[in-house]
Amino acid sequence: MLTGDKVAIVTDRAPAAVGPYSQAIKAGGFIFCSGQIPLDPKSGQVVGADVAAQTDRVLQNLEAVLSATGSGLYQVVKTTVYLKNMGDFAAMNAVYEKHFQIVPPARATVEVARLPKDVLVEIDCIAYAPAKEVPATPGLNF
Repeated sequence: MLTGDKVAIVTDRAPAAVGPYSQAIKAGGFIFCSGQIPLDPKSGQVVGADVAAQTDRVLQNLEAVLSATGSGLYQVVKTTVYLKNMGDFAAMNAVYEKHFQIVPPARATVEVARLPKDVLVEIDCIAYAPAKEVPATPGLNF
């Protein structure tokens, strides 16, 4: 969907939006990804019983949204991590670090009272949108 220079990003490789929001918006040279929770894109069911497994699924979902634009996690400049329990920080961080090995993005991590579907983690991000769409390279960071 196109509105001026604001483009809604939609992919079936990530969970569908379940409300009046887009999976992501591409505007002004950046991609603004809505918060992802650890849902399987096909079944819509929560994936993972612990924060490590859930964090991995969330980052896979964000990668899927970004790759639909020709970007990827390697282009992320800012994330916000929402944790149900700050005691899960170390476990989340260990998985997060594997996805952002070189030049990790700026980040804020906050503890929240509750998340949709009672998941343990949600992450949103802002990524650089390359002027020319190029294939995403999982795990590659600049």
